[in-house]
Amino acid sequence: MKIHLVSGGCGFVGRNVVKRLLKTTEDKIFVVDDLSIGRHPKEWLDNFVSKPFKDLEIIGEDERILFWKGDFRNFLFYQRENPRYVQEKYGLDFDHFSDVFHFAAIVGGRMKIDGDPMMVGLDLSIDSEFFYWITRHKPDRVLYPSSSAAYPTSLQNVEGALALKESDIDFNGNLGTPDMTYGWTKLTGEFLAQIAAKHYGISIVCIRPFSGYGEDQETSYPVPAIAMRAAKKENPFEVWGTGKQGRDFVHIDDIIDFIQILMDEVHDGSAYNIGSGKLTTFLELIDVFTSFAGYKPAIKPLLDKPVGVQSRYGDPTLVREKFGWEPKISLEEGMRRVYEAALKKL
Repeated sequence: MKIHLVSGGCGFVGRNVVKRLLKTTEDKIFVVDDLSIGRHPKEWLDNFVSKPFKDLEIIGEDERILFWKGDFRNFLFYQRENPRYVQEKYGLDFDHFSDVFHFAAIVGGRMKIDGDPMMVGLDLSIDSEFFYWITRHKPDRVLYPSSSAAYPTSLQNVEGALALKESDIDFNGNLGTPDMTYGWTKLTGEFLAQIAAKHYGISIVCIRPFSGYGEDQETSYPVPAIAMRAAKKENPFEVWGTGKQGRDFVHIDDIIDFIQILMDEVHDGSAYNIGSGKLTTFLELIDVFTSFAGYKPAIKPLLDKPVGVQSRYGDPTLVREKFGWEPKISLEEGMRRVYEAALKKL
C-alpha cells in the first residue's frame, strides 16, 4: 500500500495537489493541516463524506484521505519519539511514506510578509523539523516548495526589470538578500534540501513558483481580491501602491503539472522556476478583470499599503530547454476562470 503525505494539505497549493493525486493515483493520501490558514476538506472536496477514527478523519467513500488536524511540528515530534507512530496508532500497513509534499508554512499575502515577519520566521522551525524527519524516515520522493522570494531583492528593483535565472542563487557564491523573513526561510530550505540529497541520499526537488493563482485561492491574495472587486464593479478601483509593480502570474494547474515532471526527473535538491516568463503589472491585471466586467474605472492608488519588490518574474529558459515545459494556460484564460469564480460568489 502506498501512502503519500501532504503537509499543509488544506492550503491553496496543498489542496490542489491532493485533488490531483486523487485523480492520477489510487493511493491513500495522509493530509496534515492545522486549518489556521487552510480550509477543511468539506469545503473543497466533491461528494464529501467522512468518519472519525481516533484523532483522524477518514474522508471519501473510498476512504483514501486520512486527515490529521494539528500543527505539523507536533506530527513530526510524535514520529521522532516513535518512528512507527503512524503505523501503530492507526493500524496502517506501510513501511514509509511514498511521495511527500511539504506545504506546511506560515504564508500569506504582502500584509503578512511585511506586517508580521517574525511570525513568518516560524517557518524555520517547521522546515528544520521536516528536513530532520525525512533523513530518518526516507520517503521515496520529496517536494520542497521554495519561492521566487528567495531571489536577491537587488535584482527586482525599479531601475530595470530582470528575468530571474535559477543561477542567480548560488550557494557557492554571493547569495544576496532575499525578500524578508519569508525569503530567508525558503532560501534556507533550499540549502537543507541539497544537504538532504547529498549527505543522506534523499530524492528531493525544490520549486521556485512565482505568483501562483487559481479559482479557489483566498481573497487575502491579490488576484482573487482584484477579481472580486471587478465583479462588484468597484469604481474608483483601489490598488496597493501605484499598481506599476509587476509579477509573473502562473495558474495552479500549470504549477502542479510541472511538479509532477520535476519529481520524476530531479533528485538532487536543485531548484527550478515555475512561471510564465512574462511581467504583468497590477494595473494591467486590473485592466484584464475590468474588461471582463465591461467597464473602465478610475484608479485609486493606496500609497500607504505594502507592495514588496518592484518587479519579479522568472527566466523560463532553463526549464524549457531541460524539460520542455511551459505553461499551457494563458493569462487571459486563467484570469477569466478566476473572474467567473468570483461572479458565482456574489
